[in-house]
Amino acid sequence: MMQYSIVLPVYNEGDNIGAFCRKARAELPPSYELLICYDMDDDTTLPALATLGADEKPATIRLIKNELGHGVRYAIEAGMRAAAAPTVLVMMADLSDDFRRVESMLQLVEAGADVVCASRYSPGGEQIGGPVVKGTLSRLAGLSLHYVAGLPTKDPTNSFKAYRKAFLDRTPIESTAGFSLGIELTVKAHFTGGIVAEVPASWYDRTSGESRFQLRKWLPQYLRWYVWALRERSRQLAGLSGVHHSTP
Repeated sequence: MMQYSIVLPVYNEGDNIGAFCRKARAELPPSYELLICYDMDDDTTLPALATLGADEKPATIRLIKNELGHGVRYAIEAGMRAAAAPTVLVMMADLSDDFRRVESMLQLVEAGADVVCASRYSPGGEQIGGPVVKGTLSRLAGLSLHYVAGLPTKDPTNSFKAYRKAFLDRTPIESTAGFSLGIELTVKAHFTGGIVAEVPASWYDRTSGESRFQLRKWLPQYLRWYVWALRERSRQLAGLSGVHHSTP
């Protein structure tokens, strides 16, 4: 059995997929499957992947066509649903994630965590490059949810996370766009009695290809779960409830 499944949402990552596969093969812990999650049959990632030799890519790769809805939010969920391993790791194809932290993230899930966040804002973590406004908002959201709402991570918005597959299977995803399902699943895990952990990690801005992050369009999605977490924390402090399933 595979130890973990890597969910890799792609959108025209033809310039990056070869480097990602070679790096994954060389640096990631063994016993995993790589799920390439795509929307369109003409995505440039697919022919670029097909040109790689067996010695350039992971041993087990599956192509997962997203049939749930358009965009990265649904591509990630399609991969989560298709994952065959007990741990699901979400990564980006642009090499922005810290491969060195994967082993620690897997160990925390195996030790009982439902969600493990790679944290740019904890001691030992860092963010290198990227839009200033996006980074500032992300840092403020993470730190305020940690100190005010009691979330056991300082970086719930980072998409680079490891999940227990059983937690994903029982947790509906309500976000409708972008990468906000990462913060949604994190706050849901914490406020429904699950275990959230984190490891410090570095994040590097992409050096090739075009970012699809749309801050203005997706910001309301993040705010929805930010406010939900604050409200749940307020209810806990007021002693009005234990576990809530309220809809924001």
